[in-house]
Amino acid sequence: MRPTEPRESTLGGLRTSGHVQRSVKAEIRHNLLTRLRSGEPRFPGIVGFEDTVLPHLERALLAGHDLVLLGERGQGKTRLIRTLAGLLDEWTPVVAGCEINDHPYGPVCVRCRRLAEEAGDDLPVAWLHRDDRYGEKLATPDTSVGDLIGDVDPIKVAEGRTLGDPETVHFGLVPRTNRGIFSINELPDLAERIQVALLNVLEERDVQVRGYALRLPLDLLLVASANPEDYTNRGRIITPLKDRFGAEIRTHYPLELDTELALIRQEAELADLGGVPAEVPDHLIEIIARFTRLVRDSTAVDTRSGVSARFALAGAETVAAGAVRRAALAGEERAVARVCDLPAVVPSLMGKVEFEVSEEGREQEVLEHLLRRATAETYRRTLGAADLNGLLEKFDSGDMVESGELVPAAELLRRIGPVPGLAKIMERLDLSGDSPGQAAAALEFALEGLFLSRRLSKDVSPGKGDGTATYRT
Repeated sequence: MRPTEPRESTLGGLRTSGHVQRSVKAEIRHNLLTRLRSGEPRFPGIVGFEDTVLPHLERALLAGHDLVLLGERGQGKTRLIRTLAGLLDEWTPVVAGCEINDHPYGPVCVRCRRLAEEAGDDLPVAWLHRDDRYGEKLATPDTSVGDLIGDVDPIKVAEGRTLGDPETVHFGLVPRTNRGIFSINELPDLAERIQVALLNVLEERDVQVRGYALRLPLDLLLVASANPEDYTNRGRIITPLKDRFGAEIRTHYPLELDTELALIRQEAELADLGGVPAEVPDHLIEIIARFTRLVRDSTAVDTRSGVSARFALAGAETVAAGAVRRAALAGEERAVARVCDLPAVVPSLMGKVEFEVSEEGREQEVLEHLLRRATAETYRRTLGAADLNGLLEKFDSGDMVESGELVPAAELLRRIGPVPGLAKIMERLDLSGDSPGQAAAALEFALEGLFLSRRLSKDVSPGKGDGTATYRT
């Protein structure tokens, strides 16, 4: 809930209160410096950029630069840009009813200048929250100059005003974000003739509509995002426009596994799906994170396109959904994800990856291999040094254990039977052991690890479609 806005409702009251007018970039600079000195979070929710991207961004903001964030898809560019609004003053005064948020001390549009002359200190003042001072446009081929800058409003002309009257203009998105932050996502996809319309906005801070100049000294921070592939191939930022941006900042995917894990835990919707509490154990989150990193590094994948962070989030959510589905079908009160929920990730995520042409027809095979590698690496880190003889003894007499995504946790535990050392296995996996679902998740992961380390064999039943797997010696 927003705090109560300030009470001043007229220009005279605003002057009496001692309010000082500052430009948008001065606001951001002041508030950023305040947070730097106090140690407050500057960009809440941004993970993995602390020592790389954010220092460059902070320098650009302190310098008062308009900027471009350059990086592959799914690196958090838009998320980072949206946090910039948090550096604006919480409330700012505007002339009441102004379409372009004129400051009462110095209105720039024709309407507000006329009202200021007529009303004097009685000029009505409204207050704008910082959340309403952020504008955003995804650059698409059909974007027009009218969308961004403005166009003549035929209705106002029909009312009897002359075509050259500035009050006949219907302002576009950029002027309507005056005294705020405006973001253009995927700027290279914007047609070059439309990019030209932004030149004056960045340098001279005015706009032109339908052949006549409309002097509007706009006060805003302009931020754009771009994908390097678009930057060099599908589209480009025209040279004069690039020159007018003060800073170009490169983003990146998480550099460390721990950062990938933190991002998944922060962003993925795992806790409650359809009213059913869902739990995805840490070892499964780690498998998804390792899988994502292996896909990014694979020579079979087109690295120019990149593998979005949404790949990992969708994978974790798919695993959670598999657990919820099993719980609903089996009547379980608690949904705990298991290794048997992982295979469904591959077909779900295949469309998020651009493969090299030479890998055509092998896409699913490549992803399945990388998922097995991720599982094996996680097993080696967590249970590689664990004593699993108690579990292996279950197979000494030729017994087998059948599992699958529709096998309830209690049934899987019944099939396996008591396992000596189960508590230590669960402890290594940071599972508390307070539910059959967690015990089943630990034992099934151990079985899969023993298979991947060639201490057990596994038969998969492809025809059943429920991920049925039989573990045996």
